Amino acid sequence: MSATDPSLADPNARARRNVAVLVAAQAVLGSQMPMIFVVGGLAGQMLAPNPCFATLPISMIVLGSMLSATPLSALMTHHGRRAGFWVGALGGAAGAAVAAWGLASGSFLIFLAGSLLTGIYMSAQGFYRFAAGDTATPDFRPKAISWVMAGGLASAIVGPQLATATADILPVTFYGTYLAVVVLNVAGAGLFFLLDIPQPPKPVAGSANGRTRAELFRDPMILVSMICAMVSYALMNLVMTSTPLAVVGCGYDKADAGKVVTAHVLAMFVPSFFTGNLIARFGAPLIVGIGLAILGAAGAVALTGVELGQFYLTLILLGLGWNFGFIGATAMLTSAHAPEERGRIQGINDFVVFGGVTFASLSSGGLMNCSGTSVIAGWQAVNIAMLPFLVLAGGALIWLVLRPRSV
Repeated sequence: MSATDPSLADPNARARRNVAVLVAAQAVLGSQMPMIFVVGGLAGQMLAPNPCFATLPISMIVLGSMLSATPLSALMTHHGRRAGFWVGALGGAAGAAVAAWGLASGSFLIFLAGSLLTGIYMSAQGFYRFAAGDTATPDFRPKAISWVMAGGLASAIVGPQLATATADILPVTFYGTYLAVVVLNVAGAGLFFLLDIPQPPKPVAGSANGRTRAELFRDPMILVSMICAMVSYALMNLVMTSTPLAVVGCGYDKADAGKVVTAHVLAMFVPSFFTGNLIARFGAPLIVGIGLAILGAAGAVALTGVELGQFYLTLILLGLGWNFGFIGATAMLTSAHAPEERGRIQGINDFVVFGGVTFASLSSGGLMNCSGTSVIAGWQAVNIAMLPFLVLAGGALIWLVLRPRSV
């Protein structure tokens, strides 16, 4: 290594470059997720033979993400992050194209198939946060993760605006939105040429391979981080999936639904500019606990009424709670495993997380449309359903903090 090597002056020089690339990817490619979450339930309501299935397209995206997590993690272990992220962009483009075909033909089943493929992109995007920490030093890692998540700020602004602007530009409602998603994936995929993340060293005979899956699951930090990440993400998805249906069902228009989702996604990502510093100062478990408490507050506000301001406040609190809970849980996980265990645990983690999110998303439509006699009753049912899962995650976190430490 030469004396002019920038890594001598800044051991995180490579990590900062990778963070910049991943932030750009969050901004460009990530815009498709708020776009789809704004229109997916409404398109499903338009195509579904039964209103109880209106949010099934969103559920299929999350199911696709869950099913893709382990294969994508294995692909990145053997061929690098860049290959996995390209596969994700390909899945996003293919999913949007198939969904557009479903809209044009009026086929709910084809639309669901496109949604399932879109899950490949959603899964790949989930690995951006792990990639941010691959080349970072331990003290910089929480900040790197947080900054990459902050890249979603641009997508929070651009995505819903694109969804609103493209929803009716073609004769088939929402067709233009899905074509725009295809363009985003094709344009954004080129960013990954700039990534500089080495592959994990391949194990050689006699070298340490890290802990087995069973041993990893017995690690209290890993177990609790997975529970808290799953609950934070699942509850956010449970409420967000139903929000456009609730807003429109209460007499507001699609533009109002888009603005509420914009406020929500902003609340998801704006705090990322300082979440990493808070984790570094106060520790990840405390930040996760605060996040769970804020998620509970979001549910409480939702139960007070359905004025537009109450929708805004509920969704803002929901985004902030997700940010603290999910980023904090991710920081807990990355600090609890060795580099050689990365491919093993990260894929399992996202399989578990998105398994919970799939369940929440599937439940959302049924709770919203089929659990009461009115839109308001359905919205209340969605928010009451948060309580047992908050108790689960909060109890697990308290157990982790108070458990006796071995010496």
